[in-house]
Amino acid sequence: MKAKLILQDGTIFEGKAFGYLKDSVGEVVFNTSMTGYGEVLTDPSYYGQIVTMTYPLIGNYGINLEDVESTGVHVKGFIVREKSDDPNNFRCEMDLDTYLKQNKVIGLEGIDTRALTKILRNNGTMRGIITLEKASLEEVKSKLDKFSNTEAVRTVTRREIEHIKGTGKKVAVMDFGVKQNILRSFAARGCDITVFPAQTKPQEVLDINPDLIFLSNGPGDPEDLSDVIENIKELVGKKPIVGICLGHQLLALALGGQTDKLKFGHRGGNHPVKDLEEGRVFITSQNHGYYVSQVPENMEVTHINLNDNTVEGMRHKELSIYSVQYHPEACPGPKDNDYIFDKFLELV
Repeated sequence: MKAKLILQDGTIFEGKAFGYLKDSVGEVVFNTSMTGYGEVLTDPSYYGQIVTMTYPLIGNYGINLEDVESTGVHVKGFIVREKSDDPNNFRCEMDLDTYLKQNKVIGLEGIDTRALTKILRNNGTMRGIITLEKASLEEVKSKLDKFSNTEAVRTVTRREIEHIKGTGKKVAVMDFGVKQNILRSFAARGCDITVFPAQTKPQEVLDINPDLIFLSNGPGDPEDLSDVIENIKELVGKKPIVGICLGHQLLALALGGQTDKLKFGHRGGNHPVKDLEEGRVFITSQNHGYYVSQVPENMEVTHINLNDNTVEGMRHKELSIYSVQYHPEACPGPKDNDYIFDKFLELV
């Protein structure tokens, strides 16, 4: 079925719809990963976004449900140059089209994804709609204007406390949209994990007497989470605190720093980051649209992005607090940065 992508600047791309055939509005972004589309689709950090994959052929190894990063698909739409209708892999359980249908997410194929990526890179991310109708920008403008992602974390966080038994360090995970591989990475180190909903009160977290408090990744603008920031302030100094991605940004805001929005974000598995403590450069997996623009006075920078010099990690000068912007758990992406979880646990 014919469909089109209409961007808020009036640009229109015409292609073919697949997956769940219903119009969808979101923030249009691009991801440069060559593999890992199953993990991208199920990463809660993508909630509210229409994701464009820059690699031209997507779906060639199908979908494997063992590799998903959450309980469902979180993107608002999925754009590819060409989807594979005949996946071939011994772990394949279903094709991409069927998977999106089951999860009620629309896909769009057959457009020039290189041209779209250039537009987003030059002009910045923008709102867009994948529509089955023969509509113009004027006809869909009200839908684009109404789109808001301010409730993203409250939507993707779990509703109940979950316990993952272990024999090692006791880790309290604040779920702002936590990826499964983060939990797997702590579990692989024997940690006893308790996962809390995003807006859990500080005292309830402290009541389990954790050795470490972890602030997870998640979607949206960190400044929308004023209540969560206040909760983090109450935890500072009482237990060691670490964070990844959104957790890193929230920690900066709680300690008096500032965050801002990137022009087109960092999304992919090939971003070079220098670990200033190790004196080494690592290729990292990233997925964020915001960054720490001003580091708090009592924090020092531990990592920088070599593409644009943005802050990718910070450590408190006195307290046991440490965080990184990128994703050391990868999925998709290189596994080079798994050592960060060992650094987290060294704070205990």
